[in-house]
Amino acid sequence: MATSVKLDIALQSRVQHLAQVRRRSAHWIMREAIQQYVEREEARESLTQEALTAWADYQATGQHLTGSEVRDWLRNWGTDAETEIPACHE
Repeated sequence: MATSVKLDIALQSRVQHLAQVRRRSAHWIMREAIQQYVEREEARESLTQEALTAWADYQATGQHLTGSEVRDWLRNWGTDAETEIPACHE
């Protein structure tokens, strides 16, 4: 699918300059920028959906861990005292 993107003169100039410095084409620079943006926004949306699901689960069950319980558990990661995740509770 061919797509065109209209950039203002200042941004075009910046892309061209970066392309020259990086020894890449302007097309490569723009494609890379769009790819990174889409990946970042997909990750953000995934995190949002995960948080909404967790919130709905909490509202339905009341099951949770406190922040201090999670911090204590994470503090032991990679040590001899490492344990399984604590059980959720009401």
